[in-house]
Amino acid sequence: MVDLATQYHRLKPEIDKAIQSAIDSSQFIKGPHVKVFEDNLAAYLGVKHVISCANGTDALQIALMALGLQPGDEVITPSHTYVATVEVIALLRLKPVFVEVNADTYTIDVAEIEKAISPKTKAIVPVHLYGQCADMETILDIASKHKLFVVEDNAQAIGAEYTFSNGQKAKSGTMGNIGTTSFFPSKNLGCYGDGGALFTNDDALAKTIRMVANHGQSVTYVHDIVGVNSRLDTIQAAILDVKLKQLNDFAARRNAVADFYDKAFAGQSKMKLPFRAPYTNHVFHQYTIRLSGVNRDEVKKKLLEKGIPSMIYYPIPVHLQNAYRSAEYKEGSFPLTESLSETIISIPIHTEFEQEQLRYIADNFISIVNS
Repeated sequence: MVDLATQYHRLKPEIDKAIQSAIDSSQFIKGPHVKVFEDNLAAYLGVKHVISCANGTDALQIALMALGLQPGDEVITPSHTYVATVEVIALLRLKPVFVEVNADTYTIDVAEIEKAISPKTKAIVPVHLYGQCADMETILDIASKHKLFVVEDNAQAIGAEYTFSNGQKAKSGTMGNIGTTSFFPSKNLGCYGDGGALFTNDDALAKTIRMVANHGQSVTYVHDIVGVNSRLDTIQAAILDVKLKQLNDFAARRNAVADFYDKAFAGQSKMKLPFRAPYTNHVFHQYTIRLSGVNRDEVKKKLLEKGIPSMIYYPIPVHLQNAYRSAEYKEGSFPLTESLSETIISIPIHTEFEQEQLRYIADNFISIVNS
């Protein structure tokens, strides 16, 4: 699904130099490369504060902790997402409130958000899915109207840009109160281990986030709030700083693959190809197709027989997972989300493809879907 080895060899001189520099510093935790990367990422995103942490799940948890949410508070989010989005809500004894997704983008359906708001609602967590932004202008309007926090789950769309109706532009993850991301190796901006970060333009929130991520302290051994231990190590920061300079190129390469697939699959009646929302560009973390009139799991099996990997994001909606089932949600609660879990498939997309590889994937995919 992702060719990290070839990408590394292409960037090897710069990455090796960065790793050696981090080792030479002998400051493996909170070394100078961490601050450099945070500052460079903040400049790239156009946001005041970037606070790195250990992984994307921690980033989401730290965000909700920093907002001071209390047990029983409700948080609105889609069920069509990776479990981490909901996991942290449950861990903090908050209540996840699920809503349906949009039929085109598969991001949260903004028309359903207000229906889910109650006196206990305190936040909305939109997920920027597969590489493009949710409809943030509408989400921010709803949040302002109801005095709700917005935490953007930006693990899949770093570098994407949102355009507001007045023409103003903003990078994904920088529009809500807090944005979060993951640097898992397969992400568009990925390290060689685990890593994550939070973004905010709010000075007070940034201070609290830093405290939460550092055992609740702003001064060593003085703990003013309950926190966690979550940090990006120096070697990973050094690697990420090299790759950050390539992020726009990574997006362009992924879009070239998506364009190839779009042309190859044009007119295929059993495939619904990825939709490009008019308010955001797409950085194609995944190329996800919705199939119809075909057994998706059989397609996946036959692709593998041809040496072609594929993935299902996601095979079981979160509201139907045993850990998150409740009397409020059952099969049929979110028909589109549940249908997507049975019909979508993601095929390989990354930065290192050669044309013959793409042609092999496309030709076999078309043949298998229509067999």
